Amino acid sequence: MNFSIQPVLENGEYQLIPLQQGDFELLYEVASNPKVWEQHPNKDRYKREVFENFFKGALESQGAFKIVEKSTGNILGSTRFYDFDEAKNGIFIGYTFYGTNSWGKGINPQIKKLMMDYIFQFVDTVYFHIGKENFRSQIALERLGGKKIDEEEIAYFGEPTRTNFVYQIKKENHFSGN
Repeated sequence: MNFSIQPVLENGEYQLIPLQQGDFELLYEVASNPKVWEQHPNKDRYKREVFENFFKGALESQGAFKIVEKSTGNILGSTRFYDFDEAKNGIFIGYTFYGTNSWGKGINPQIKKLMMDYIFQFVDTVYFHIGKENFRSQIALERLGGKKIDEEEIAYFGEPTRTNFVYQIKKENHFSGN
């Protein structure tokens, strides 16, 4: 891999800044609402000890970001690049979550566009794992052009195995215009 999976990315409104240990408390403040995780396969991430494990996995991935609103400096959530596969010339985007006050405001499509505009310079396919009961994320990804291609059992970092759908977006199907 001759590219960074943790650059600073930004548009006019938002920044993706590499996640650091010192970001835990502010990010946990966003993640501590049970509603954030209600459709997620691992519904108890709002609990501090469970989120500590999630955060540790995020740091160890070396591809995780905090999502920051530029005008306020507020942390809105987190996302990451992970599991680069040289043979498939692909990478995953995922582990994304937002606080409930960011829902329904068109933030996620902007964040995914930032990430894909960057990573499609280096790979041909972006993959996503989405929990089979996470209808909100399935709909959001389909709106971005994601196609469901598989179903598999995934064990998130230090968490039980859950059924996830695998979606993909290919470089030639990604619209990078503004």
